[in-house]
Amino acid sequence: MPTGVMRFLSDNSASVCPEVLAAVAAANAPDRGYDGDALSQALDSAFSALFETPVAALWVTTGTAANSLALSALCPPYGGILCHEDAHIENDEAGAPGFFAHGAKLITVAGSGAKLSCDAVEERIARIVKDVHRVQPAALSITNATELGCVYTPMETAEIGELARSHKFGYHLDGARFANAVAQLGCHPADLTWRAGVDLMSFGFIKNGGMNAEALICFRKELADELRIRRKRSGHLSSKGRFQAAQLLALLEDDRWLSNARTANEGAQRIAAAASGRLAYPVEANEIFLRLSAAEAGRLRTQGFQFYDWGEGVARFVVSWDQTESEIAALCSALGDFEQNTGCE
Repeated sequence: MPTGVMRFLSDNSASVCPEVLAAVAAANAPDRGYDGDALSQALDSAFSALFETPVAALWVTTGTAANSLALSALCPPYGGILCHEDAHIENDEAGAPGFFAHGAKLITVAGSGAKLSCDAVEERIARIVKDVHRVQPAALSITNATELGCVYTPMETAEIGELARSHKFGYHLDGARFANAVAQLGCHPADLTWRAGVDLMSFGFIKNGGMNAEALICFRKELADELRIRRKRSGHLSSKGRFQAAQLLALLEDDRWLSNARTANEGAQRIAAAASGRLAYPVEANEIFLRLSAAEAGRLRTQGFQFYDWGEGVARFVVSWDQTESEIAALCSALGDFEQNTGCE
């Protein structure tokens, strides 16, 4: 077993992909400022090729900014944004969506695996009285993969897209772990986005080997000019944006974004197999939620494993793109000891 700390806290704690660091170094030459440089100007075509449709792609430095900027363009200040009660925009962004949208309200909906269902959304809408005294929903946001590591299939994404269209809602996708969802499903990125009716998405790269660059993808290109203004006004237009663009392009090259996600997902599946009887939720991406007693959690921490307590009796383990084989094997072995069966070679 490895000695020292073995981190399964978050994929945010992962290292930066070597190709990303090399691309940042290569970008360290004079060029136009803000997003006028050659690398930033190449983003639209690179992401259009990936999604097989014309898109506008803007870099931002955080996922919170990507989510909040997108939602501000889809929802007026007096409107509401439907999302899951466990969504990152509800629980982990300190009110940023409402701040960026100048007062828009999040309207939460329950659902298994942190996934929205059409029935649950329709039931929530039906409870909102249609008068001037109530905030009326104007947008809908899903997260794929979800906060509990579950994924929306293309059909599920499209069904929610049809619901959004029927109510004339803007449709946003928080794709902080979008790469892991695509890797799990083996589908085309378009099938989880514009083909399913998504208007704007936050495409996560930082958790998957990036340093400080995420992508805001506009499938409705008429929103791009407004979002560029909102990005500047909110203080997220970096003056040397070529360094953000370089990271995104490096991860798109040779599908590194997808191979990194596959590596993380495969590690998660191995760990899940080692403790299958303890799974709190299906393992469909790179997060594993396990039922552990306080004594068992303490024992794992004593052995050097880092992870989050996720409510009473449940712990979250996240496998990163750069997780070492020895760390994965050690966790499999430790969990297998609890089960009297390693479940892992």
